[in-house]
Amino acid sequence: MKKILFPTDFSDAATNAFVHALEFAKIVNAELILLHTFEIPVYDSQFFPENYAAIYSSIELAKFEMFKDEIPKLRTIAAERKLDDIVIKHRLMDGDLIYNLKNAVEEDQIDFVIMGTTGASDWTKFFTGSNTNSVISGVDVPVLCVPAEAAYKKIKTIGFTTKYREKDKKELKKILKIAKKTNAKVKSLYVKTSGSDVLDTTIKEWDKEFATENVEFLVLPSDDVKETILDFILYKDIDILTTITHKRSFFESLFDSSFTKKISKEVPIPVLVMHED
Repeated sequence: MKKILFPTDFSDAATNAFVHALEFAKIVNAELILLHTFEIPVYDSQFFPENYAAIYSSIELAKFEMFKDEIPKLRTIAAERKLDDIVIKHRLMDGDLIYNLKNAVEEDQIDFVIMGTTGASDWTKFFTGSNTNSVISGVDVPVLCVPAEAAYKKIKTIGFTTKYREKDKKELKKILKIAKKTNAKVKSLYVKTSGSDVLDTTIKEWDKEFATENVEFLVLPSDDVKETILDFILYKDIDILTTITHKRSFFESLFDSSFTKKISKEVPIPVLVMHED
């Protein structure tokens, strides 16, 4: 059975993402591990309070009580969606979220991370800030990011962006396996810029290799990659977009604040970030 790590702060955005996590767990036959973290105040050693131990215990207890109160609410959501048979485990940890998340991925042998975002500003922070370097680049598992505005709907069409590299085939095959479990069609997009070095023979080879799969390959000539991807999402009715992190610099340039704002407002859909080997 696969494992999905779901970091949550119990916000509305996280609760919305929890629904996606439940449904995704059903598709890939996974258990959910809920991760909630909290940070203890840092004191200057010169002014270290004598009752620090009591403060620590008090904060820890308060977080535990809150954690204990919120879990039944999530289990109720699972029951309402008739998904209460999905195994849900919990991790309450003190310290930095990213540090704990990376440790949890390694210790629990996580297969996917699913987390909610709360709008364009958080998209930008998540994708282009230090969190990217720590999670996207530092965690070797796919990360599904769910905008707060993205209400769950059955996955019928999965978008897949590619550069027609040999390494991309492995990730496409993974996506096709997921698509089969939900009877979804995969639409693969390659934005062919004026500086493209992909040969027509390579494109034809891919068409031939995946001829028996439920995948459609689209090659769209344009030097405006972002707008082309946005149009792709809009006009091809994409329910979830899958992209591969080739290089952090590429990812940063693609998912900047203006682009993510458009996605969040115009087509709020989950984005699944895959990692090349």
